[in-house]
Amino acid sequence: MTYTINQLEALKRALATGERRVSFGDKTVEYRSVEELQAAIRAVEVELARSAGQRPARQIRVTTGKGF
Repeated sequence: MTYTINQLEALKRALATGERRVSFGDKTVEYRSVEELQAAIRAVEVELARSAGQRPARQIRVTTGKGF
């Protein structure tokens, strides 16, 4: 599916305002949780980057401990 910048902005606006329901034209989607909404935002960002010919950004997290 091809996504638009407007759809990405609507998802981010919903996340910022705490809403879980997002409308795109005549369709409405209600997300069950904030995590699900964040996952949708990441998916749209990856797809937009892919369609623009860019590689999606990767994130590496490092955690350390004392080893006891």
